[in-house]
Amino acid sequence: MTVAPSSFLFVTLDSCRYDTFEETDAPNLKAVGPLRRAWAPGHFTYSSHCAMFMGFTPGDALVEERFVNPKWAKIFRMEGGGQSPGKEPFCVLEGSNVIDGLKRLGYLAVGTGSVDWFDDSKPTTRTLVADFDRFWYAGNTWSLTKQLAFLEREINSAGDRPVFAFLNVGETHVPYWHEGADWPNSPEANPCKPFAKDNDAAECRRRQAACLRFVDAALAPLLGAFRGANTIVCADHGDAWGEDGVWAHGIHHRKVLEVPLLLRLQHPPEGAKGKSLLGRVLGR
Repeated sequence: MTVAPSSFLFVTLDSCRYDTFEETDAPNLKAVGPLRRAWAPGHFTYSSHCAMFMGFTPGDALVEERFVNPKWAKIFRMEGGGQSPGKEPFCVLEGSNVIDGLKRLGYLAVGTGSVDWFDDSKPTTRTLVADFDRFWYAGNTWSLTKQLAFLEREINSAGDRPVFAFLNVGETHVPYWHEGADWPNSPEANPCKPFAKDNDAAECRRRQAACLRFVDAALAPLLGAFRGANTIVCADHGDAWGEDGVWAHGIHHRKVLEVPLLLRLQHPPEGAKGKSLLGRVLGR
């Protein structure tokens, strides 16, 4: 599997907390670039992805660093979309969102999601998935192996065309389960339920970390294929594990909004507007 240098891989680790990522051995993901503590643009899957697909990726407003602080300089700047930041973006796109903008430049846009917000049989998901050339909804949060097989087939079909490949990973989402896990996979076994009395923060941490290790190993070939291209890895939001008495996500809480962010940006899209930093690799 090979990709054109200006291709993008965009991975969202659904619900993955920053501290889980920081503390877990995930060598393949951590090789993408320096780990940044960032703040998500939304507190649940739909809102956060809508914002990210419009160019509002997670960021840290306290650092004056391109792309890590989207207010300082965005990765994807949509022409006509809000106030222009002061520094040059990685690329400026025309269109209704990032996906449409890259397609207008000749990209093949393929994606796969695992949580219900990506169920393309429902009208509520159309804002997220309608602009992809091909999109596959996994149907549950523990199908990473099948999602990767889908992406490999679609990427191989692109030939010499650049690709925008999007992957929403569900294993790090409740109930925190992966293929072959040593704990049960059932709604009753979920250790993180809103308003429940039998939640277990230590078990949440153990399970999400184990899921992240599983994900990291599974992603090695895909990450390797994009080593010479552009890669964005982040979470769309985190989860609260009993802090201030709250659990899960869909609420404004610091542990829900605090997420990991890793970037490797090397080759801007050919034909995109703006003066991008060709060859700049964050942290390299």
